Amino acid sequence: MQIKGKTVLITGGASGIGLEAAKQFLANGANVIITGRNQGKLDDAKKLYPAIIAIESDVSEADDAQKLFNQVQQLGGIDILYNNAGVLTDPINLGISNGQHFEDAEYEMNVNYLGVIRLNNLFMDMLKSRAGGAIINTTSLLSYVPSLLEATYSASKVALRFYTETLRKHLQILNSNLKVFELLPPVVATEMTADRNGKKMTTEGLVKALIAGLKKDQFTIRVGDTKALYIVNRLFPGIAFGLVNPKKSYGPLQS
Repeated sequence: MQIKGKTVLITGGASGIGLEAAKQFLANGANVIITGRNQGKLDDAKKLYPAIIAIESDVSEADDAQKLFNQVQQLGGIDILYNNAGVLTDPINLGISNGQHFEDAEYEMNVNYLGVIRLNNLFMDMLKSRAGGAIINTTSLLSYVPSLLEATYSASKVALRFYTETLRKHLQILNSNLKVFELLPPVVATEMTADRNGKKMTTEGLVKALIAGLKKDQFTIRVGDTKALYIVNRLFPGIAFGLVNPKKSYGPLQS
């Protein structure tokens, strides 16, 4: 896929993976629009990279999504929609009935899954009309093997992975040229994982792998430990589950 000269919209683009993606898409000759819920972070991103356009928007809110679409349309539209926004709540014991667990699960699903569908539906006709149009959805290593501590987050990413695969197939059946890519990161060093120990991939390394995959039309882009876990899980699912859920990590769970 050609990146130079394309206009990309990156959700969750004010920090972490999204901000690094904005940097690297710019370096590859793309025009970049970022969105996020925190105006202060958007302003900081704009100072770092003055060429970007920053729009405050919450992908989980229908009105915000519609306003975002209208603004992007007025700017001339986009060629690539990168659904990068994601949230992860604090671990909650699944064996305990409490309202917070449900609220957290609902929040994760609204942002990580339903928000993606909402934006894809809004931008679909625009993207299908563009030569070389594309959608990029960020799922996760945890869409293959669930985390005991992040069960509903894992579930939201499984839902997104299945949706991404079927969306790609539906568009192929319709003979559409719109490409659908899936990025499957391992644990990445961002604000979301700041309190974790252990191996983490840099945002720079992750986005480099994304850009390389896009250029090669590699529709499923497994990066770092995700590659190995994918193979191990197919052959030895019990071992894969243990790798994602070592016993020493069970501390936050209550008996």
